[in-house]
Amino acid sequence: MMKDNVVKQHIRYSWLIYALMAMLSVTFMSCMRGKPSEKPPIHLNPNMDDQARYDAMEASPFFADGREMRLPPEGTVARDDFHENDAFFYGKDDKGNFVKRIPVAVTEALMQRGQERYNIYCAPCHSRAGDGNGIVPKRGFLKPPSFHQQNIVDYPDGKIFDIISNGIRNMPAYRKQIFNVNDRWAIVAYVRALQRTQNAKLADIPADKVNQLK
Repeated sequence: MMKDNVVKQHIRYSWLIYALMAMLSVTFMSCMRGKPSEKPPIHLNPNMDDQARYDAMEASPFFADGREMRLPPEGTVARDDFHENDAFFYGKDDKGNFVKRIPVAVTEALMQRGQERYNIYCAPCHSRAGDGNGIVPKRGFLKPPSFHQQNIVDYPDGKIFDIISNGIRNMPAYRKQIFNVNDRWAIVAYVRALQRTQNAKLADIPADKVNQLK
């Protein structure tokens, strides 16, 4: 009987010691975690910290011109930037001039798509009417020109497409946001529709509709 009590007491003490050790370990680790140290860090793989490489625009004695960055070989085309249909993908003809007309069929579906994309990406600055009084310039940003100015009305369609794709002056390029090329042409078509709303002439109205205006 006495022997059993000794064993039980020994087990009880053993568990108490283990519990105290666990508590001390947790306390020790929590105290040391995040503490600054003047000792140098342990570098298991120094090559990850000090790589044998050149930074962009860095000088290099290896090349005769002393430049690390090399010019691409003549005729190199960036990936996904080679397209044979210049009119559709760049808004230009084979001579580099802006195309005068949209190189896609202007349908009701295209116009609806253009209105949707325009209201998302263009209206915040240019307004839904295209007069440049969008919510962004009202917050202090530079006001964009009105689409209804005669010089912009006279733009060839390819130039409007190019501005959407590559930006102009304070306007950034939107070819990444409006990645689908057809969507950019749809916006061009809708911009033309907005211009017609402010610059329409009586001759633009179908003959069978003129009488409805009287």
